[in-house]
Amino acid sequence: MNPAEWLVRSARRAPHAPALLLGKEVVADYTEFQVRAAAIAGAMTSRHGITHGDRVAIFMSNRTEYLELLYGIWFAGAAAVPINAKLHPREAAWILDNAEAKLVFVSDDVGNALKELSVSPTVISVDHPGYAACRQATPLDAPVQLQDDDMLWLFYTSGTTGTPKGVMLSARNLQAMTFAYLADVDDVSPQDAFLYAAPISHGAGLYNFVGIQRGARHVVPETGRFDVAEILALADKLGNISMFAAPTMVKRLVEHAKANGSRGDGLKTIVYGGGPMYLADIVEAVDVLGPKFVQIYGQGESPMTITALSRELVADRAHPRWRERAASVGLPHSCVQVRVVDADGNDVPVGEVGEILVQGATVMGGYWRNEQATTETVRDGWLWTGDTGALDEDGFLTLHDRSKDVIISGGANVYPREVEETLLLHATVREVAVVGRAHPDWGEEVVAFVVPVQDASLDEQALDAHCLDHIARFKRPKAYFLTEELPKNNYGKVLKTALREQLDR
Repeated sequence: MNPAEWLVRSARRAPHAPALLLGKEVVADYTEFQVRAAAIAGAMTSRHGITHGDRVAIFMSNRTEYLELLYGIWFAGAAAVPINAKLHPREAAWILDNAEAKLVFVSDDVGNALKELSVSPTVISVDHPGYAACRQATPLDAPVQLQDDDMLWLFYTSGTTGTPKGVMLSARNLQAMTFAYLADVDDVSPQDAFLYAAPISHGAGLYNFVGIQRGARHVVPETGRFDVAEILALADKLGNISMFAAPTMVKRLVEHAKANGSRGDGLKTIVYGGGPMYLADIVEAVDVLGPKFVQIYGQGESPMTITALSRELVADRAHPRWRERAASVGLPHSCVQVRVVDADGNDVPVGEVGEILVQGATVMGGYWRNEQATTETVRDGWLWTGDTGALDEDGFLTLHDRSKDVIISGGANVYPREVEETLLLHATVREVAVVGRAHPDWGEEVVAFVVPVQDASLDEQALDAHCLDHIARFKRPKAYFLTEELPKNNYGKVLKTALREQLDR
């Protein structure tokens, strides 16, 4: 089914309901939203020859036009290729070429440099009259009919370990993801508002579907980015705000709220994922803002849908193992099966660490134009995630690390996250990242990069004593490096490759 049908149905059901908001201002109701999407589809098909299955890219910052374009692309039966606005124009140009995109919509703040590269697809800026003309084109009468296996979203991985790969997400994948949100994450009503403070090109944008299906509001901050004060003010004014946030964003939100005495009035649900959320951080988040948090674990290859930890479980303090559960990523989503296996694909015993596998309706069709990577990653219908974790007796999954991040010291596996969780319990540590450093006798040794809390000094002996009180001696860092900040990618994930490179210099 074409998700543009959900937009049509919501417009019929509540034609004058607010749909798109820039800050507090309504810029389109559902009728206007649908008419714009249908007109954009009409312009793409009649003026640019876009047909069913073609790829149309979007390289722009967060704006309400982003959602108009997504639904215009689907209205026309094409596949959207959202490109992270923080990428270098040459990186974006590589994606356009690899995706064989016929058309790319840009905003001037990121698109002007792209135009200078003379890319092959036609470039249309939403800041120029050509885009207004698209909105005024003769609209398509109805969305193009799609099959369940038709590709709708071509998502490019971040490429931290090499060339980005295009994840092919089908209509079936995105339908299952949408229904799983309602089953496992949160209910949604027309009174809700989805706030896009994280990039629409990634996780935040994938949650648009459930909001469209339920006729909710879609809010882009006026700044177009994650600004803590702006978000809290919007939540207070608009109410019932739901948003996706990386753990680093949650931490900033909580720190600001704590400093200003805010309880996050108007915030309904904060879905967090995309990186490790440490136990100390989520405990503090619930203490400061209340039971507003739901954790999801997923990948682009199974978008937002491997496991979920409900708000009730995140906030629970009564269960005898509540700490272990709060530190986990929860239970498998309703639409998937999850296993933890050894290198040969055999299930490991409860509590043992292995690679996480997932199978279900959300698992991608494969990597675009990359059969070898597809064959290596999807085997017998199971997605090998590259993440390591362990299942407990109740089915809760606890993440450890990417398999490539596991430190092997003297033949023993050390999982950086366990050491990081321990160090974050120390009062002087604000952020930390643990990696392996080459050692002539042990193969690797554990080292930690530490960002201290404000005005705190690094006391290696105190940190050593703290680690020895909590974890085995062989797991404690053999060196500590004081740093003002940790290197992170555009989504807030710590770049451990960059930290290893520092050690090699």
